[in-house]
Amino acid sequence: MPTYHCPTCTKMTRVDQREDAVHRPFCSERCKLIDLHHWFAGDFVISDPLTGDIGSLDPLTDDPSADA
Repeated sequence: MPTYHCPTCTKMTRVDQREDAVHRPFCSERCKLIDLHHWFAGDFVISDPLTGDIGSLDPLTDDPSADA
């Protein structure tokens, strides 16, 4: 039986199957929204800069008329 700890409230959640954990890795919709709020508020950031060829990942640099 899979178990995991919610990263927001640290509550242990146990499910019969992984597919049953609809909010995974969070225990509930509430904890998921609390985490999202922290990202929007700037409390959480990705500290390492992106490296490598990321030009293909930027949709603003792609010319949509070039595909036609």
